[in-house]
Amino acid sequence: MSASTSTPFHDGLPVLAGGAAPTCAGLDAMRIISAAGDDALAFLHGQLTQDVTGQPVDRASLAGYCTAKGRLLATLVMWRAWTEPAEPTDARWHALVRADLAEALVKRLSMFVLRAKARLSVSATLHAFGVQASAEHVAALQSAAGGALPDQPWLRADLPTGTWIAAPSADGPRWWWIASDAQLQAGQDLARLLGRGDTQDWQVADLAAGLPWIASLTQDLFIPQTVNLELAGGVSFTKGCYPGQEVVARSHYRGTVKRRMAYGRLQETGTTAQPGVDVYDAKDAHEPTGRVVDAAGDALLFETTLASLPEGDLRLGSADGPRIRVLPLPYALSA
Repeated sequence: MSASTSTPFHDGLPVLAGGAAPTCAGLDAMRIISAAGDDALAFLHGQLTQDVTGQPVDRASLAGYCTAKGRLLATLVMWRAWTEPAEPTDARWHALVRADLAEALVKRLSMFVLRAKARLSVSATLHAFGVQASAEHVAALQSAAGGALPDQPWLRADLPTGTWIAAPSADGPRWWWIASDAQLQAGQDLARLLGRGDTQDWQVADLAAGLPWIASLTQDLFIPQTVNLELAGGVSFTKGCYPGQEVVARSHYRGTVKRRMAYGRLQETGTTAQPGVDVYDAKDAHEPTGRVVDAAGDALLFETTLASLPEGDLRLGSADGPRIRVLPLPYALSA
């Protein structure tokens, strides 16, 4: 069941003192994958760019999964189970990934399990939502959610209503909320509080936060550094080997990164971007300077040369396509 099949929110926005209530958007474009078994954490530690075995249970993290050549097949937000599983089939690890690559990602990872006691699956009973609130309404949201919500990016809490992960944000508090069928049914106080949020608004907030979600259209195109994965905290350079680790480490330690991901908005009214579309610099129109990583409406994250960012006349699709107005990211673009 997808997020849209359950509706833990009002169609009409309830109004609290100080303005509209917190909103909840169903994240239909996302899925949760899970891993169970005694060797699940050790197996994933050897596959992902992030430190899996050393991750604190009260935190979530960005991570990537690469080919042997260091190109990303997926990015994910991952977290460990809060308590030790009671049964071998209980999940020890979860991750939020793009829906259009979830099944293929589980299939590919499962090919390398071999004799390890690890089983990966796409969850049919966990659903993802994006919740946003103004600062003055956090207390009401916490009361309805059943406990204190994490107040710093990447902190997480397991509450009676589900798992809450504080998402990076350029504009007010927001959380990924992961809930089971039973938690959705039990969360009546929360359902009475939440108004229906706009999924595209949530996606734009992800873009503004510089989160590089890889989807099926952009698999095998980018190394982690060119989509700022390590700048956003998604790469550990001390954890040891994983597929593509030599390429990623070489780019990091030799300082050879000449391309980075930028955030922008299309300036022509009514134009939209799509992942995988080329980006051009009109001042040097012979070939593309980069490519769109992710997009929602007129907002986009795109990979391009560092040289094109300060003074370039960046365009979508062609040298005379819609102009891209480059906007700041919440982290510095180091070389």
